[in-house]
Amino acid sequence: MRPNRYEDTGNTTGDVSSNMPSTKGRWDLRRLNPPNRLWGSNGVTFGPDGRLYVAQFLAGQISAVDTATGDVDVVVPLDGPVQAPDDLAFGADGSMYIADLTPGRVWRRSPEGAYSLVSDQVQVPNGITCVGDRLFVNEMKMNGRLLELFPDGGDPVVLTDGLALGNAMQLGPDGCLYYPHMIGNQVWRIPPDGGTPELFAEEVDDPVAVRFDKGGVLVVLSRGPVGIVTRIDLATGARSVVVSGVLGLDNAAFDAENRMFVSSFGSGGVTEMREDGRTREIVPRGLSGPFGVTVDLRGTVYAADHYRLASPGDSGEHDSSGVITHELQPFVHGITADDGLLHFASEYGDVRTYDPVHRTTRVRVQGLNEPTGIERSPDGALVVAESGAGRVVRIDGRIDGTDTVTVLAEGLRHPVDVAFDAEGRCYVSDDELGAVLRIDDGGTVTVADGLGAPQGLAVRGDELFTVDVEHRCLRAVSLTTGETRIDAENLAVGLPPGITRTEPALFAAGMPGSPHPFAGLAVAPDGSLLLSANGEGSVLRLSARAPL
Repeated sequence: MRPNRYEDTGNTTGDVSSNMPSTKGRWDLRRLNPPNRLWGSNGVTFGPDGRLYVAQFLAGQISAVDTATGDVDVVVPLDGPVQAPDDLAFGADGSMYIADLTPGRVWRRSPEGAYSLVSDQVQVPNGITCVGDRLFVNEMKMNGRLLELFPDGGDPVVLTDGLALGNAMQLGPDGCLYYPHMIGNQVWRIPPDGGTPELFAEEVDDPVAVRFDKGGVLVVLSRGPVGIVTRIDLATGARSVVVSGVLGLDNAAFDAENRMFVSSFGSGGVTEMREDGRTREIVPRGLSGPFGVTVDLRGTVYAADHYRLASPGDSGEHDSSGVITHELQPFVHGITADDGLLHFASEYGDVRTYDPVHRTTRVRVQGLNEPTGIERSPDGALVVAESGAGRVVRIDGRIDGTDTVTVLAEGLRHPVDVAFDAEGRCYVSDDELGAVLRIDDGGTVTVADGLGAPQGLAVRGDELFTVDVEHRCLRAVSLTTGETRIDAENLAVGLPPGITRTEPALFAAGMPGSPHPFAGLAVAPDGSLLLSANGEGSVLRLSARAPL
């Protein structure tokens, strides 16, 4: 979200109201999937009030869920001191402890709502747990550490290092702390007073969280695409495995009746899960962004959704979230369709080509500086807005299977997206410059300026459209006259009105941190526009109204 992001926007046209989108009568607007009420759901735990508290890493906030009604209340807002909460735990006195992953901080929120910094000496803090009034946290990185922290002061104590991406952990009935190695498919344990760590279980599918039910059975969640849950008896080592179908499990919590509730980093929401794998949605899942959006020649809409390649519901069979997950694709942001293939740009530096039929991925280029928008040029090359480097680059494939990168334009402030017109001219949006530019012979010509923060870019006929995130509107620019107009307003893009926050870093101790939001735009074969409403987690379709 940037929940409580926006009010329900409905399907509206006409006059603008405070929270309703308007399309000025030029377009009919509808959502292709429902808004996501709880995205980026990561760490979960029950609080003293009986509600399920959810750390929302991508949303940058913490919410409390009533598991009986599904009501969601924001408790730690996104414009507070916490930037990227990934896990949380409650101490004996009712204090909430928060692992703030990207800036490398651990916070205490008192029962009265006051914040204090516990530590800034933990890199990529993730798994966090309380044992009485003692606090433990681990690091989600290679050779990560498991530490005890002291909220009232004192240097951290390292229990062990060598973790291969630590994550959600918990004290077991035998008095040991259990924690996963996400790389290596292992579960380890160590006494909370320190000692030699012991390998407890191997060949556990992609373990992302370890939890104990009320009967003392170890429950291990998989971060993979099919939602595997493994139960292990501590005494005998006997295992049972179920497949839940919940993509990208992240964490779990058990209520007083031993019902298990799980979160999904891949699609958000909260789901009750039974021992046999059957599920019941408490808060529906949905899109985590979306970021870039594209559509192929058959009309199938694809969204680059940070952790996955997804399609909103009218593109085929889908679940109750209105979204189809095609593939877990880590860190996808820009996307474009090309003759049966899909090309991705990741803000973390690489460009990939994906074959949806054979489900194969080929890395084209690595090491770019925050590549975002991507488009296929008329001659078949890929053109990418390299936002962090202030340039636009071209990627050409060679016969030997390698790729070459050439610079089309540089010296830009923060290029975000690219698009081509019918004559093959390339346009680029720059959301820091507040302008759309045309690239001419290595230089740039201003097409439109004073636009706020233009991001997603698309050309339809002799008009260019861009998503102005600062003003939450869709702007049209005539490529023949240069005239501009606003075609839609009050769009759910970017931060909610009136909210400012420190944007978390893209990287954290060499690991992926928090992605920079990107509101994509594309033109469908039928002439409609597809827009990433990343302020609510939906894709919008704008269809041109026929003239009266």
